[in-house]
Amino acid sequence: MNPAEFKILVIDDEVNHAEAMAEILERVGYHVTVATSGENGIRTLGAETFDIVVTDLKMTPVTGLDVLTHVRKESPSTEVLLVSGHGSVEQAVEAIKMGAANYLTKPLKVDEVRERVKEVCDQIERRQAPVQAPKRGTQLGASSESSGLFPEFIGESPQLKHIFGMIKKVAPTPATVLITGANGTGKELVARAIHRESPRRDYPFVALNCGAMSESILESELFGHVRGAFTGAVASREGRFEFADKGTIFLDEIGDMPLGLQVKLLRVVQEREVIRVGANAPTHVDVRIIAATNRVLEDEIKQGKFREDLYYRLKVVHIQMPELRERREDIPLLTRFFLKEANRAFGREIKDIDSQAMQQLVNFEWPGNVRQLKNVIETMVVLSSSDTLQADDVPEDVKGENPV
Repeated sequence: MNPAEFKILVIDDEVNHAEAMAEILERVGYHVTVATSGENGIRTLGAETFDIVVTDLKMTPVTGLDVLTHVRKESPSTEVLLVSGHGSVEQAVEAIKMGAANYLTKPLKVDEVRERVKEVCDQIERRQAPVQAPKRGTQLGASSESSGLFPEFIGESPQLKHIFGMIKKVAPTPATVLITGANGTGKELVARAIHRESPRRDYPFVALNCGAMSESILESELFGHVRGAFTGAVASREGRFEFADKGTIFLDEIGDMPLGLQVKLLRVVQEREVIRVGANAPTHVDVRIIAATNRVLEDEIKQGKFREDLYYRLKVVHIQMPELRERREDIPLLTRFFLKEANRAFGREIKDIDSQAMQQLVNFEWPGNVRQLKNVIETMVVLSSSDTLQADDVPEDVKGENPV
């Protein structure tokens, strides 16, 4: 990336802030124009074309969100970074929903400003680069049923396409993401897709289930420990946050995390620092956090089981995964995909599934979602005595709710 190839417009009604931002960017080679009000910024946008607009949020009478709305309408290829003096989570969410590439908070840090702008420039370069067709068969689902840029997912429903849109929008940013939904809906697949499409793709993706271990073990896994911190700690060990430095950490089942650890996680989210068990000095980490849960965290907050401040810190961007019964049109595609996978796994040569059996699968409620459908197809493939899956092959607990 050559900074000299990018034109940036800085908009801020506080002249000193505008000039400071311009200097931060000009010193590394960007071409920067300054506008000292929202109105002047919009007029400048009408006269010139810019790759990136960096605009303050709190301006009057034309605000940063007004500038963002104008840019999205008049110059869709221009990316917008919003600068907030308050670090409001709600404003950040609103900005991302409206199409902002990212946001910054005051007081500005030189390295952070340059890094965020570089990320947006990288995003622009990737968008302008020629698209190369993926190699066939190199990823799970690389078949006619898979979904283009997101081969982890099978289906063409509006609900799934909405998820794809969210991934594409949030992936290039460092925004923290909360993924909610029932078990078996693919929350970790979304997290991995976000990481793969992000500037952090060449660094680690670290997944940890927060409900699968005791509080003391989970604390050590997350934050690491120093030698002698507890019985058996014969050597210092880095935690998952340190291991994931410059990459992404996926905290699954975040709703099961003990309250004591929620306090420590909040510090990591706010300060990007971890303190190993038994240590005094913090260690800085550059990690993108994605959390997931099948719980309704608003209810957990009311019951005193989850911290409200942590909830809002994690929920900068919220992705709600649809249940399989909400996208029934994807069931035939999923079924045929899992049929091919099961044939390979179990050495069978079952060619298809008949219409009656398919209708039973489409009508079922699927409380276990996609994971349950996969298991049912595997069972049918193993037990079928024909080269076509038939209604008699459908398990009783599935056909029982589907009188034909």
